[in-house]
Amino acid sequence: MDSYLRGEKAFLKAYGRYDVVLERGEGVYLYDTNKKQYLDFYSGIGVNSFGHGYKPYINALQKQIETLMHVSNYFYTPVSIEAAEAVKKATQLDGVFFCNSGAEATEGALKLARKYYYMKHGKANSEIISFHHSFHGRSTGSVKLTGNPHYQEAFGPLIKGVHYATLNDLKSVEALINERTAAIIVEPLQGEGGLNLCHQDFMTGLRQLCDEHDICLILDEVQCGMGRTGTIMTYFQYNILPDIVCLAKGIGCGVPVGAFVANEKYAKAMEPGDHGSTYGGNPFVCAAVKTVFEIIEREDMLKHVQEISKYLTEKLDELIREFDIVESRRGLGLMQGLVLKDDARPYVKELLTEGVIVVTAGTNVIRMLPPFVITEEHVDEFIGKLKNILKKSK
Repeated sequence: MDSYLRGEKAFLKAYGRYDVVLERGEGVYLYDTNKKQYLDFYSGIGVNSFGHGYKPYINALQKQIETLMHVSNYFYTPVSIEAAEAVKKATQLDGVFFCNSGAEATEGALKLARKYYYMKHGKANSEIISFHHSFHGRSTGSVKLTGNPHYQEAFGPLIKGVHYATLNDLKSVEALINERTAAIIVEPLQGEGGLNLCHQDFMTGLRQLCDEHDICLILDEVQCGMGRTGTIMTYFQYNILPDIVCLAKGIGCGVPVGAFVANEKYAKAMEPGDHGSTYGGNPFVCAAVKTVFEIIEREDMLKHVQEISKYLTEKLDELIREFDIVESRRGLGLMQGLVLKDDARPYVKELLTEGVIVVTAGTNVIRMLPPFVITEEHVDEFIGKLKNILKKSK
């Protein structure tokens, strides 16, 4: 029995897995059990910012394994303090809670916003505003915040008091605000929902509404944060700060770690016993977090992301002019989507056959989340293979 069939027999069918078993990675390439090479323009859904086998990252983790792996959150460790300080500096916020995933970060942010509301009003009847086509996770709280009924319908009853506005429509948000509104949660750049980017005036308006009504602004930067769009946090491009930000994926570059980070006002609402995590922020994952920030700064990776993403977007825009099936491009930095006038899934599968890994966003968007370390040669390789596939559609 081959490896793929063994996997099919061993796992719950929670994913629509491709008939490929990946065995190792090197740089921006992955290799399957048949030794076939794949250009990784997916980076594990935006996780592996440094690609595969990046030595400074690996060396730091190996050193931490030999020192201390886990002690529980009843104790601080030097590396956990250093990691939290790095997160505070990068986000310009005040209090960090490390967890294990993006969904957990969303859950923690939701609890913290509701705790502040409870302390202010003395009752637990708060409401949350989210957005259509958003994605915030698949746990029972975060899936309710996800503005897509497909993810929710089989798992009710879910939490109450969540309402959905339309992205970039400030009036639709205003219409939902009332005295029970505790928080507004939004992705500056929606990932799963189709690479939909928030407009400047919309984000500024959200910040103003939250200030006027004493509402918590939660920004979900699980996918678009940590340098992927060209700044360490996407919200710096809007010249605003959130009250709480959710992080994961690129904050650990392969190690399962997430975080929610709050400003002083909301951080003060957290008390011992309000939240917890056995593994969250243990020395091993904190070594990863600390190292990620060090590498991004030392290697000037944000500058490279800005430069290489400009080249990538130019090449993608050429495809719009060349192929009728390509409708438009969406995204920012190294989080890009090519919108097709057709179902994108067959094109993604054909790219896989040709040795390129990408993913869809919705049904008609080819989503690209390449590692930060790609070069123009890698972009040319990707574009060349995509062109060959698109030519068949003419």
